[in-house]
Amino acid sequence: MPITVDIDVMLARRKMSVGELADRVGITPANLAVIKNGRAKAVRFTTLAALCEVLKCQPGDLLRWEAEDAAGG
Repeated sequence: MPITVDIDVMLARRKMSVGELADRVGITPANLAVIKNGRAKAVRFTTLAALCEVLKCQPGDLLRWEAEDAAGG
């Protein structure tokens, strides 16, 4: 998938654990792991907004688009 999730980067910058982020956002650690590992099919804007609020960042700090390889894509 050409969308890459960089939640790990923001967690490291904020010195925050996955469990703490999940608790502060109001989702389960398992659901956060699905988003964080790029396995989510969709993310609600309310969840994205909560992630940005807690991590004090912009959506573009958490998500980025990468072109797929012509051979692999």
